[in-house]
Amino acid sequence: QGGLVESGGGLVEPGGSLRIHCAASGSTIRFYGMSWYRQAPEKQREFVAIITNGGSTAYADSVKGRFTISRDNPKNTVYLQMNSLKPEDTAVYYCNSDYGAWGQGTQVTVSS
Repeated sequence: QGGLVESGGGLVEPGGSLRIHCAASGSTIRFYGMSWYRQAPEKQREFVAIITNGGSTAYADSVKGRFTISRDNPKNTVYLQMNSLKPEDTAVYYCNSDYGAWGQGTQVTVSS
């Protein structure tokens, strides 16, 4: 099935925006639901967003209205557009597939 690689993280000011990416290799993600999780320092990993094989989406209450998950099946890539970022969004963001694969994570830091 291959692996998942996250990218696009970095440092952003509060209220700013960032888009992170999850690229899959060795698998065709169009057949699977894909999701984003995040883990802040000394905190438990938590669900952020999911997009199903059919394109339906769902979000954690903490990010609803600010984050948007999308997918580009021809590019085998999933995105997370993050707007109106808050310091509490600071975390390592991980990509996950319905078939059980995880990426290594990309760091997102929201700070002045």
